[in-house]
Amino acid sequence: MKRVFLIVLDSLGIGELPDADKFGDKGSNTLKALKTSKKLNIKTLEKFGVNNISGVGDKISNPIASYAKMAELSNGKDTTVGHYEIAGCVMQNALPTYPNGFPNEIISEFERLTGKKTLCNKPYSGTEVIRDYGKQHIDSGDLIVYTSADSVFQIAAHESVVPIKDLYSYCEIARKLLTGKHGVGRVIARPFTGEYPFTRTANRHDYSLEAPKPTMLDLIKASGKNVIGVGKINDIFAGRGLTESTRITSNENGMQVTKGYLNKNFNGLCFVNLVDFDAVYGHRNDVDGYANALTEFDTWLSDFYVNLKPNDILIITADHGCDPSTTSTDHSREYTPMLIYGNNLKSGVDLGVRSSFADISATVLEYLGVDKKETDGESFLSKVLK
Repeated sequence: MKRVFLIVLDSLGIGELPDADKFGDKGSNTLKALKTSKKLNIKTLEKFGVNNISGVGDKISNPIASYAKMAELSNGKDTTVGHYEIAGCVMQNALPTYPNGFPNEIISEFERLTGKKTLCNKPYSGTEVIRDYGKQHIDSGDLIVYTSADSVFQIAAHESVVPIKDLYSYCEIARKLLTGKHGVGRVIARPFTGEYPFTRTANRHDYSLEAPKPTMLDLIKASGKNVIGVGKINDIFAGRGLTESTRITSNENGMQVTKGYLNKNFNGLCFVNLVDFDAVYGHRNDVDGYANALTEFDTWLSDFYVNLKPNDILIITADHGCDPSTTSTDHSREYTPMLIYGNNLKSGVDLGVRSSFADISATVLEYLGVDKKETDGESFLSKVLK
């Protein structure tokens, strides 16, 4: 039995990519920003060799994991594109974004199909949009529709005004509408509650554009092995390629669920997304909060990795950046870290700068004995396997 635990620390970038200026992200470095906080204590990640990755920090002798600096080959910097590439699907064409809001042809048809009027229709911070439009929404019952620098169509509604099942139904309508040239990466339900100032709830739900070709999830599932999604993985991949999925309410909950899989018998992949780094701290420019959250993960990791079974592999990476120290509240176009550890793997191997996140997929597939077929990426398994 072979198991791979692949954990995505959502938005933990490690420095600008060469084309970052084209995305407005010159100078972004998420991990470097966190290192300015007194809340950061990542002794386990440092023991793994995170600082040994080129340009990250002061190297240590004899790190226990092998490591690489991952470049994003896809044209984008968001969750959907990053995860698709990690899973072996490089997106050459950029997904559509709407810096001036959605065109009237989309909004009017959405209103016709839902029977609901809309508010806002601009790029907006998720916390600020409910602050500025929440009261009007409650008074009118109109849906708050907004976007961001990413390829997203977001619908915010108060849970007492629009029941969750209705909000999800409106998102499903939007997902069917937004295809072709308007095929955004994600339609996102953004429920909130309480009185002003309002609070977003954990009932968020993402409706993703399906990957345009098979991913490693599809291939592993087709081979008869298990593909377990923890957190946003089910939403990101539109439920495709999974044999089991568990929703989570926070990073802490996600880590508890992931630890639980250590003692479950499965043969294949456990794919985990910990979204709080991005959603709760990165987008809100909360350096200390982000640093503290990474410290909490590090503490959890110190106990998790020592309980891995002989044929288990642990891979830790990220899907993009979200530098909390810049004026922007959006994702940033950055390199990501990759740490790979297992009792049957070599330690301290510098795998250099990889040309694509998809190398992770190729490595996972080779380890599990699954043909990579038309998926992208080059495996580095031979360099780390004992």
